[in-house]
Amino acid sequence: MKDILDMHTHTIASGHAYNTIREMALAAKAKGLELLGIAEHAPNMPGTCHPFYFYNLEVIDRNAYGIELFLGAELNILDEQGNIDLPEELLSRIDYAIASFHEMCCPPTNKELNTKAMINAMKNPYVNIIGHPDNGNYELDYEAVVIAAKKYKVLLEINNSSMRPTSNRPGAIENNRKMLTLCQKHNVSVILDSDAHSEMGVGNHQYAWQLIEELNFPQELIVNDSREKLMRFFKKRG
Repeated sequence: MKDILDMHTHTIASGHAYNTIREMALAAKAKGLELLGIAEHAPNMPGTCHPFYFYNLEVIDRNAYGIELFLGAELNILDEQGNIDLPEELLSRIDYAIASFHEMCCPPTNKELNTKAMINAMKNPYVNIIGHPDNGNYELDYEAVVIAAKKYKVLLEINNSSMRPTSNRPGAIENNRKMLTLCQKHNVSVILDSDAHSEMGVGNHQYAWQLIEELNFPQELIVNDSREKLMRFFKKRG
């Protein structure tokens, strides 16, 4: 299966990443990708860009570097109601949105409330991907999450960075294993992403692919080989 896209990366605009849009795009092209998603951290993340940054993304040519760019945001899930940290008016202007838990923006609670928060975030029509749902700091009811992802047409992410030996997301490999098994059971699609914060990590899905192969997960439920598959989840939902 040819892996042509990586939809979860960050640039220096996020405050704790290390390359520009140009550098990330050229790295993606050099690695054979056809589509690169850059989702800067939304404003509640310490050190990230101001909302004005997202308003002005229209000035960037999405095909400037010989690779298709999608420019969006990694939203912070803020509470059990699934509130996020960019307004609808702004979300309607960007290309896509990932919604994720980050400890400094939404402290973990318990399994029931964490699950409720994630599912409520999925109900937002501008959320396309749930980022790193593998983070063991947030106990989840994975079957409920998978069923909700199918209902609300949201992609669940298999986050490569979560499974690095140095990751601060405990239990990520086992949680991804559990989630993938449930995705196969319920016929739910996933996306493999790098969560790269530098050009070196763009397109690196090494650990994700190892898990996919271990579980013999069906390729038809992975969107990474097809822009058409991806766009089924990237249409704005009214």
